[in-house]
Order: sequence, then structure tokens, then C-alpha cells
Amino acid sequence: MIYTVTLNPAIDLFIRTKEMKPSIVNRTEEYDIQANGKGVNVSFILQKLGIKSTAVGIGGGFTFSYIEEELQKKNIATHFFKTTGLTRINVFTRVENDDAEYKLVNDGPTVNDAEKEEFLNYFEKLAENDLVCISGSFAKGINPSILTIIAQIVQKRKAKLIVDTSYKEVLDILPFHPLLIKPNEEELTDWFDLQEVPKEKQLIKMAQKLITKGAQNVLLSLGADGAILITKDKIYKGNAPKIEVLNTACSGDSMLGTFIAGIEKKMSLEDNLKASIAAGSDTARMEWITDFVNT
Repeated sequence: MIYTVTLNPAIDLFIRTKEMKPSIVNRTEEYDIQANGKGVNVSFILQKLGIKSTAVGIGGGFTFSYIEEELQKKNIATHFFKTTGLTRINVFTRVENDDAEYKLVNDGPTVNDAEKEEFLNYFEKLAENDLVCISGSFAKGINPSILTIIAQIVQKRKAKLIVDTSYKEVLDILPFHPLLIKPNEEELTDWFDLQEVPKEKQLIKMAQKLITKGAQNVLLSLGADGAILITKDKIYKGNAPKIEVLNTACSGDSMLGTFIAGIEKKMSLEDNLKASIAAGSDTARMEWITDFVNT
């Protein structure tokens, strides 16, 4: 089984407007409400590609219930842990006249120790070769050091781990040999304590260091420039197609979900990277995730 883990899910409100001015009522052209969270999006992508998963999350309130209901409508299994706080709502606004995108991202609810313990105990049931994919930010009360605890459980149960989060604590799980980590260029720069994003050759060398420290694969997202897959023996680079960007919010999740599906389908790494970049790029030109019609 594939478990997608979202420790700070959200409802995303996507707005499209011609202009946005202060101190007046701005009339929008269009809006959409989306059940979101990086792991949630990975489950939606896997479902579109015919791969079953269980979406695991922590949150609370009517917003959290909405996310669970949307997953279940797509016949995606869920195991959600309830908190007393309210799962967040984020706002993404596309202003056409300025060709600009504004992202307003809120904090999530606070998770207490008992709720964290219940969440961690859930993974003690993992079977050999199960896959746990942890994506996105963590709610208040969840220290990023939880990554190491999860990595220990996954290794003990002989399962596999994929991590897509910006926290520097990702470096602490490398000795547990995660199957894949997926930084972008800004995250990789931060992990190596650099002030500016280096050139591509240096980024690749940094990713290779993550391999020598224990990661099995590194999928380096380069946004509009595509992505690079670094393994122990090879480097694969793929360019992204030129598109008219509408909403970049779920592009990385679409790429990761497609890549996980490719692993399950035993695609070659080269073909998998191509398909994953195409999915991420197609998502960036849509209001939500790709429908795979043009990928």
C-alpha cells in the first residue's frame, strides 16, 4: 500500500481576476475551491493514474471534513486524525492584467502530544514494501524531527520512504536510506547553507552528496526549467515545455505523484522523469491538477 501523509492539509481558494486594487471591491472572473495539501494532491494524482493509496492526514473542523469527503468521492481511502483546531484555508490569486500570481498561505491548527502519538502508532502496522510519502509543511506542534521517528519506523517495518518537504531535518533521515527525496533548487540551497542558488553543475554536485549520505534517489525540481533525477550511477535531466502559467500551486505534487505511479508501474527512470515533468507542467497551466489529457 502507498500512504500519502499530509501533516498540514488545506482548502485552497483559487481566484482569477483581471485586476486587483486596494480599498475597493474587486470583482473576480472566476474562483474554485480545492481540497489540498501536498500529500492529498499526490493521492489525487495516483488515483487518476489507476494506483491505489491511503491518504493520511491531521487536522480539524469543517475544512478538514471537506478534504476527507473530496478524497472519498474519488474512492481514495483515508485515515484522518482529528484535532480541535481548524484546518487552514489558503488563497491563490491570479491577476491577469499584471501577469502575476499571489499566494496567501495560513498556519494550520496546533497538534498536541497525544494526537502525535496516535499518528505515529498508526505506522507500526506497515507491511514490507509499503511506501510512505510525506509531503509539505507540518502543523504547529509537530516538530520536523518527527521525520527521523517516521524514518526509523519505516526502516524497522522494511517499508519505503519518500519525502518532499522543505525542512532541513530531511538531512537527518539520509542514514535511513529513503527511496526518494524531492527538493527544489531553493530548498537544496538552504540545506547546504548557501546564500544564493548556485548554477546547475553545483546543484547536481549537492544532490550527489545527498546520495553519498544515504538517499537512494534525488528528484531535483527546477520549476520552469524542468527537473533532474540523480541516482547513485546516473543523472537524468528533463526540460519543461513552454506554457502559459495559470496556477503553479500543485505542480510539484503532480510531478511527484506521477513519478510514484511510474515506480509502481516499473517504468524506466528516463520515461518516468519525462512523464512526471509533463504532468507538473500541465498542472501549472490549469486551475487544479492535470487531467493527463495533454501529457
